[in-house]
Amino acid sequence: MTKESNFKRPDGRNVDEMRPIKVKVGVIPNADGSAMFAFGDTVAIAAVYGPRKMHPQHAQDPEKGVLRCEYNMLSFSVDERIRPGTNRRSTEISKITEWALQPVLMLEKYPNAVIDVFINIIQANASTRCAGINAAALALAHAGIPMKNLVSSVSIGKLDKQLVVDVNKLEEDWEEGEGPTDIPVTMTPDGRITHMQLDGKISNEQLREVLRLAKEATKKIHEIQKEALKKSVETGGKE
Repeated sequence: MTKESNFKRPDGRNVDEMRPIKVKVGVIPNADGSAMFAFGDTVAIAAVYGPRKMHPQHAQDPEKGVLRCEYNMLSFSVDERIRPGTNRRSTEISKITEWALQPVLMLEKYPNAVIDVFINIIQANASTRCAGINAAALALAHAGIPMKNLVSSVSIGKLDKQLVVDVNKLEEDWEEGEGPTDIPVTMTPDGRITHMQLDGKISNEQLREVLRLAKEATKKIHEIQKEALKKSVETGGKE
């Protein structure tokens, strides 16, 4: 699908333009690794603890470590306060985050151990799971967990028939034409997909364009992540 030059997004961005990205590594001193990642007004903070011995013992895997992710939207992260604690959505996104990260982690180095990743969304304007995955990948790298590669995540949306990159809340709730379609995608820098979801309807042709847009966007995100990690090493984790 070619870019429609006359298509106007609610916030004025081009169809392939992400919101301003902000990244910081080492935001929680007591954690083994931590990071903040923001797409515009969507802000995620991830903290890593471990590897440490898995308890209870029956949950241990003698061949590899276990990754546990916990995603949580704080009650003040949206305009209308939400009930704190886990719910069906947060449980689902926690598991999806684990699946998105596991392929790049060398968990075989940590038999009988667990690595815990806590992701808190402190401000939400759509694309929270993607921001959380990006923050978690950075936090794991910052913690020194051996990784084959970083992963980067972005949401591709469809506003009626126009594909757009990095949807915001207005676009996520788009009701014109065919209605909203949201496709969060997580990739390695070489284009390997570790996570992809589809909420809505899309044609095979558009799906190919979704993957092209996601690949371009995640490459840009990866460069920003890499630069943040490099800066953290150079400053000894202090800025």
